[in-house]
Amino acid sequence: MKPFNELLRPNIRNLKPYSSARDEYSGAAAVFLDANENPFNAPYNRYPDPYQRELKKRIAEIKKVAAENIFLGNGSDEAIDIVIRAFCEPGTDNVVSIAPTYGMYQVAADINNIKVTKVLLTDDFELDTDSLLGATDEHTKIIFLCSPNNPTGNCFRQEDIKKVLDGFEGIVVLDEAYIDFAPEKSWLKKLTQYPNLVVLQTFSKAWGMAGIRLGMAFAQSNIINVFSKIKYPYNVNVLTQQKALELLKENDKMQQWVHELLEERTRLIENLKTKDFVQKVFPTDANFVLLKTPEPKKIYNYLVNRKIIIRDRSNVALCEGCLRITVGTPEENRELIDALAEL
Repeated sequence: MKPFNELLRPNIRNLKPYSSARDEYSGAAAVFLDANENPFNAPYNRYPDPYQRELKKRIAEIKKVAAENIFLGNGSDEAIDIVIRAFCEPGTDNVVSIAPTYGMYQVAADINNIKVTKVLLTDDFELDTDSLLGATDEHTKIIFLCSPNNPTGNCFRQEDIKKVLDGFEGIVVLDEAYIDFAPEKSWLKKLTQYPNLVVLQTFSKAWGMAGIRLGMAFAQSNIINVFSKIKYPYNVNVLTQQKALELLKENDKMQQWVHELLEERTRLIENLKTKDFVQKVFPTDANFVLLKTPEPKKIYNYLVNRKIIIRDRSNVALCEGCLRITVGTPEENRELIDALAEL
């Protein structure tokens, strides 16, 4: 890895962050008259903890990661945007990503005027590590990887991810949004080994909290400190923090949801493989299934008319003819299967 300060944008390196009232005093008190808040309508009249200390403490316990290695944002999308803003000089630096993958890496880069070089996966959706590393140059600051990948659903080989981490001098962002559904272990335990690693996770998938918009980034503390310096002061609202703390008490319920979804995923795959119009069901480590069919748009429109919405991915690189189906409840999956039986 290059020296950390060389990777940072000069203006970010020299940035003096905004100091809020809750930065200057964060303890308990009887009377708060420092933040120009309305004294009525407690507790929602008070600004939230800008560093989400209580929530990070609970996440640290669950993830077995120090709280100083955690950044919380408005979905993982905020962390994706912040890592680009921290390290990439607009119009000069660039990032490398894979194709196909999650579309927000491209969008966030475009917003920040950062060029994206995309490297195709292999025909079996694995990393082409030589091409990936070969696509970098002296202005490449970040490589984005998503494992399990979206929309392909597969985890990348551990040795391939390691090769990228060892072979690249910049930041490697590993998006693990679907890791709770995968047999592969998270890279969180390897943060101390790789100062250039940023791991993204989310409460939107296994935890069933997509509606509260809470994403996590894990990295060594120097990276987290930069993210905290860049973020808006109160980026995670008090309602989100409270609801997350409430739901994090139900870790066993999350594990049960995952178990049930994996059983339903197996049942759905087995049924899809019996359909004449399904050419292939790709292996998946996520809570969705990617299938290939000769007439994706016909099937998609048919299901829309049945008020069943899936995702047409047939216009995505390497996914020609593909539909992506999220695993639902047993009842929802049965409704889908019954509808497909009538095609």
